[in-house]
Amino acid sequence: MSDTDDGRDEIEAMFVQTAEGVRGGDGTMTLIRLAPATLYFSDRPQRVVGHLSAQHFVDLWEEGENSFAKDPPNAVLAFPNADGLADTVVVLRDPKLEGNEITYTVDVLEASLPDEAGACTLFIDPLGRPLSPMSVAGVHRRALRRGGRMV
Repeated sequence: MSDTDDGRDEIEAMFVQTAEGVRGGDGTMTLIRLAPATLYFSDRPQRVVGHLSAQHFVDLWEEGENSFAKDPPNAVLAFPNADGLADTVVVLRDPKLEGNEITYTVDVLEASLPDEAGACTLFIDPLGRPLSPMSVAGVHRRALRRGGRMV
């Protein structure tokens, strides 16, 4: 844990974005009718929970020594498909917010993005923990290796 210049403690926060739909293809993923707030939360010892606007989330992308711009986060997109629910693990880059849509450049690590799907949730790992055992993407990958499925 470290202190910022203004004396506040920094936290390692995970982020969650929800949307009414998702569209994927050509190395991009767009969340359609994005909820106006991005949820964030941290683990012990502080257990901080809060919301920030989608614009504030995008504005934070390049801030700090270990920014998402310098160390792109992993994320899991959960969305409905013909079998019920599906998950895709991606690396997120270069968010662009236009109205209530956010588009990321993505590298797909596991599974595939849907051309289009309904309501979805994007779980974004904190900085500095790419596919760590306790990251969202890490837990997802571990469950798949064990033959299970995240639901």
